[in-house]
Amino acid sequence: MKMFLAVPKGRALLFPPKNSFGLIAILCLALVAHAGPSIPTRGFQSTEGLRFELPANGNLRIENLLGGVIAEVWKENYVSVVAINDSGRQSRSPAVIQRTDSLLSIRVARGTAGAPRINLQLRIPERAHTAIITSDGSVEVLGTPAALLIQTVSGEIRAELTKNVDADVVADTKTGNVSTSFSSVQVSQASRPQLQARLGKGGRAVKLFSQAGNITLATTGDESPRIAATTQATQPERREPLEPGELPSPKQRPELSGQNKSTAAAGTAAPPSTGPEEISEGDIIRIDTELVSVNVSVVDRGTNRGVNDLTKDDFRLYEDNVPQQIAHFDSASAPFNLVLLIDLSGSTTKVVDLIKAAALHFVEAARPFDRIGVITFAGGQVVVSPLTTDHEALRQRINAIERPQGSTKLYDSLAFGMDEVFREAKDSRRNAIVVISDGLDSVLPNVTGEGSKLPYEELVRRAKEFDGVVYSIWTDTQSYEPLSPLDIQQETFDLGHDRMKEMADVGGGAFYECEELKDLAGAYDRVVADLGTVYTLSYRPTKKVRDGSWRAIRVDVNRQNSVARGKRGYYAK
Repeated sequence: MKMFLAVPKGRALLFPPKNSFGLIAILCLALVAHAGPSIPTRGFQSTEGLRFELPANGNLRIENLLGGVIAEVWKENYVSVVAINDSGRQSRSPAVIQRTDSLLSIRVARGTAGAPRINLQLRIPERAHTAIITSDGSVEVLGTPAALLIQTVSGEIRAELTKNVDADVVADTKTGNVSTSFSSVQVSQASRPQLQARLGKGGRAVKLFSQAGNITLATTGDESPRIAATTQATQPERREPLEPGELPSPKQRPELSGQNKSTAAAGTAAPPSTGPEEISEGDIIRIDTELVSVNVSVVDRGTNRGVNDLTKDDFRLYEDNVPQQIAHFDSASAPFNLVLLIDLSGSTTKVVDLIKAAALHFVEAARPFDRIGVITFAGGQVVVSPLTTDHEALRQRINAIERPQGSTKLYDSLAFGMDEVFREAKDSRRNAIVVISDGLDSVLPNVTGEGSKLPYEELVRRAKEFDGVVYSIWTDTQSYEPLSPLDIQQETFDLGHDRMKEMADVGGGAFYECEELKDLAGAYDRVVADLGTVYTLSYRPTKKVRDGSWRAIRVDVNRQNSVARGKRGYYAK
């Protein structure tokens, strides 16, 4: 379904929450001409920009791979966005803005060689759980949102927190320097992280990471040198934001024309297009509510190693065997939220130390920007560690693991893990669960104890709809030949194996067999390598009707001996 909204000059858009498809706005943000090589550090007073409501959980992700980001915290309940071209020329910037029930994502992808830099200037609500990601672009945040994560490769970072804020702050840069104007905070350039402190009573998480840039932690109003001083334009400044007119209160939701309306949509239907279009005064912004995104990993059949040099032209995508046009392609290695779900029931009692050692190995093998959580289970679940990038804390918590009591509730525990990712994930569009088990839930024949309340069929459905990928590592715990009808029979061991494999298949991940627990660390290595090569393909289905049916997705790779692995489809709700 496509909707066309007439946007008169002097108007802003406020998008309401959408259904499970989410909302994708593919648009060109009006640019503000500005001279100088860097984004300005002030200038919010007259430009409102485009407006977008936050989802109920406050999750906001901003990724700009073409420039920098400056964000100011304000009292409103929506996000204001303006794009700035720092070349001083009037032009347009394609950005993809996606809103689902759990995340508002604003993204500017990498351009071709020589593409002009684009910077984003935003105002964000106080309740926002905000993640900001750039490549070499600087990031400046004025004020303190509910949670803040900034990650950049070589850009400078400046965070001005409100005075008397209650926050837990971590700042680290590999080759740059960390500085602060908080007199109570100590910085040690020789330590990792270089800054780790509790301000006030703590509570709000503030995490600042740069590979090569400097990081400054300051208080609002601090006059210390900023990332970029505002420069005077060499020509009169021209602004073309979509200014707010009679805009409804952010709590109100303006009605959008859709397929169930009998009246024609406002404006003239735009010609068919495969990409973003420029916006002129009184022009139309195309709102496409049916963009489907698929995360796939590509491996070589012979070596099972990831293939990381593919381009958009190497992929062919089909829905229900009908070819689809790939509208957007992304091979960037954005951070993951990784949850290790470890079965500590039954015969694993005697090998807990091996399992701990393998989990520690996984932490070391994972990328430093990935957030890792650990959950163990038997008859219940124990959150050993919530999602965190603090590897030292992870190591301490893993070393303190104790075996949970009770039977084996694998299905309930995997559902718990998926819910835990959704609850904790604040900073990434990619989630993954790695479950290690022999697959013997106590609901299976002759497996002792109380089993899961969640039926296996329901678990399969949830894995299909999970916003992430599920990897499973099957461990062989069969230590005897069944001699009695009361013993676990061979068919049950085989069923546990097969269900572990099916969980990975429907969850879009990979299945690994581990005959001996001493080989578990090697299995984790393979998972980490697989997670490191993930491509994102987005398309608009040619079949527009939303009838709740299952749509099968197939991705072919035009590379000899290569195969793509990912979700098999989705429900068109």
